[in-house]
Amino acid sequence: MDSEALKKYSALHPKPAGLTLQYGTAGFRANAGQLDHVMFRMGLLAVLRSKAIVSTIGVMVTASHNPEEDNGVKLVDPLGEMLHPSWEEYATQLANAEERELQKIITEICQKAAVNQHKDASVFIGRDTRPSSEKLSQSVIDGISVLGGQYHDYGLVTTPQLHYLVCCQNTQGQYGKATLEGYYEKLSKAFTELIKQSLSPGESQRHLKIDCANGIGALKLSEMEPYFPKEILIHLYNDGTKEKLNHLCGADYVKVHQKPPRGLDMKPNERCCSFDGDADRIVYYYKDATGHFHLIDGDKIATLISIFLKELLAKVGQTLEMAVVQTAYANGSSTRYLEETLKVPVHCVKTGVKHLHHKAQEFDVGVYFEANGHGTVLFSKAAETKIRQLAKEEKDDGKREAAKVLANMIDLINQTVGDAVSDMLVIEAILALKGLTVEQWDTIYTDLPNRLLKVQVADRRVIDTTDAERRAVTPPGLQEKIDALVKKYKLSRAFVRPSGTEDVVRIYAEADTQENADALAHEVSLAVYNLAGGKGAPPQP
Repeated sequence: MDSEALKKYSALHPKPAGLTLQYGTAGFRANAGQLDHVMFRMGLLAVLRSKAIVSTIGVMVTASHNPEEDNGVKLVDPLGEMLHPSWEEYATQLANAEERELQKIITEICQKAAVNQHKDASVFIGRDTRPSSEKLSQSVIDGISVLGGQYHDYGLVTTPQLHYLVCCQNTQGQYGKATLEGYYEKLSKAFTELIKQSLSPGESQRHLKIDCANGIGALKLSEMEPYFPKEILIHLYNDGTKEKLNHLCGADYVKVHQKPPRGLDMKPNERCCSFDGDADRIVYYYKDATGHFHLIDGDKIATLISIFLKELLAKVGQTLEMAVVQTAYANGSSTRYLEETLKVPVHCVKTGVKHLHHKAQEFDVGVYFEANGHGTVLFSKAAETKIRQLAKEEKDDGKREAAKVLANMIDLINQTVGDAVSDMLVIEAILALKGLTVEQWDTIYTDLPNRLLKVQVADRRVIDTTDAERRAVTPPGLQEKIDALVKKYKLSRAFVRPSGTEDVVRIYAEADTQENADALAHEVSLAVYNLAGGKGAPPQP
């Protein structure tokens, strides 16, 4: 390691005094002005990680659904998964190190993680459309170059595309070609094969309105459009040419505010969907004949996909184990429908994509979605091999055809991470094949009314939870209080959990009516305020 070069370059990317940041599920996120040193140092870390496991590592510059003035960075591990937890710790240490300690901390990481300095390093870089992203990705490149790493800068890509590219590279092309064309071709070929079987001659085109959050999704969908079969017509809104990223639009806005984004005009029963800023989340919605807005969130997406896959697995006649993974935020109606009507096992895990992904890997077919619209489906190696073999060799026509549909589904799904483009195509294919309207999909089950609140506290660490965050262990007396409040309402449940990013406690409540859900959420927020050190004025109903 050239310590003079490290010193020289590090001085060009100085750390603001007194700033400490934490690498979490979403990597680092902050105001873009505070991130230059972090980007440089994540370039360094990506090289170390690459040398340690002799694979290509990804660095994505994005802050997803955050406001445009923020930015962030996350590292992508070899199979397109999130950075290993032990390295999240190194990322935090490196980002917060004072300039004079940088060399020492790099040496320590090399010792702890058995990094062979003589190995080659390879890093893929991608970025979103934020005004700050280009300069910040240049800082990442500076970090990679100082430690002698090789890099390929893919420029503007969605977050899931970078995950996909990294996985293709490290599987020597088994997962696909490590180019954007390769991504477009793989997905559109599978989609075209699926949709072929659903269209009766003379059937009209399928229209879909897409709110692109004024982000990268618009650019990439425009690039992909020529690959789509002519049967599907997409109409892009909030394409980034006029307005600010994520401002009054995007999946997060629509989910939180339960209303359509600005700039998208909806007619009754038209299918509409929203991506988030880096295109790794998707929610659907529509207006009914009376003009009432209906949101179709991650829970209903998971349910639609589960119904479809379960039918196919039954037709194929293999004993493949399928399960759905949710968090405590999943609507109670979805859990009940999946377990009782569909008879599919449901597992609840802590909030955070890495927990869902990890659990879903335990099954032959693992479907996971967060209510916010981030999710995907994982197929075990054994299940995938079996399905592809049946699609080629099975003598029984019905079984073979079902296996072919499953094989195309495997190709259409981005198994590395939730991907709005891929999930959208999966949903469109299923609706077409099952002949479902958006309204019929929505009425599979009725969501229980719910309410999300947050309470500011002096220190969020006073709340500790267990049972996949569904019960509070501390402070003493809080869970007993919540239990007593829940008993007052029908079909109700409530839980509290500390935020991963700020000193607030998040509260979720659901009940038989909106009025009761609101009342329960308010009473729980008062309990949190009183027992967990609330700050400022007490919560108002």
